[in-house]
Amino acid sequence: MTENNANPESIIRDYPRLGPDDRFAFRCCQSLECFTSCCRDVSIVLTPYDIIRMKRALEIDSSSFLDKYTISPFTRDQKIPAVLLKMDPQTKSCPFVSSEKGCRIYANRPWACRMYPLGMAEPDNPTPEDRRFYFLLKEDNCLGHREGRSITVAEWIADQGIEEYEAYGAPFKELMLHPFWNGGETLQPEQIDMYHMACYDLDRFRRFVFETSFLRLFDIDEARIEAMRTDDLELSDFAMQWLKFSLFKEKSMKINRSVMESKLGTDAETGQRNDG
Repeated sequence: MTENNANPESIIRDYPRLGPDDRFAFRCCQSLECFTSCCRDVSIVLTPYDIIRMKRALEIDSSSFLDKYTISPFTRDQKIPAVLLKMDPQTKSCPFVSSEKGCRIYANRPWACRMYPLGMAEPDNPTPEDRRFYFLLKEDNCLGHREGRSITVAEWIADQGIEEYEAYGAPFKELMLHPFWNGGETLQPEQIDMYHMACYDLDRFRRFVFETSFLRLFDIDEARIEAMRTDDLELSDFAMQWLKFSLFKEKSMKINRSVMESKLGTDAETGQRNDG
């Protein structure tokens, strides 16, 4: 592997930029000698929507999926918690891929797998002249660039179903680009756990919402509450809203004033009794 190891700064500075109408040729098929080699010894960062699709395909809950198929490395210098797909410790291969049949969850494969061989980059503060662009990943072991029909970037994105992933991933992207991460603050351990649960462990987050006093503390539309009971996408969107409130102190949630006033009154009364 070569170009895939480049850092973001060198990509933005040095890589040829592709727009939606630019063309490239590529084909991946079982007859190629390199079939599934790109699915080995790679770092695939998973998004919340990736996990929703994958755990549904496997018919397991989010906690089981995370325990079995992911790792969550975290270093002192890392500001944003991330979830990576766990490669097989022996073969270094994706757990969902076999050399004979390919990906067994292909219809629900992650965003990063859908994009390949395209990469995408965007400056932190894009301008009209310097905005999101695409680039082509040409790895030494990939033979797919020698075959295939010419296709535009826009056609590839539509053909691979990437638009749906980007649409449902927009709230998470907004969370990732929040100014908080560029400040001097860092998340405390309990905040990291909340972030991880709300973003990735959605079935656990559902229990947090519905099996605690959470819903009593906030003014939430009843129709949305009912949707969140069974709709992972609705719950995930709500989770992004909750994290803005709980981590970044934004006014993205409406507090139930009557409940809070009642709680404060009870606490004050208890305090007076204890003082007496």
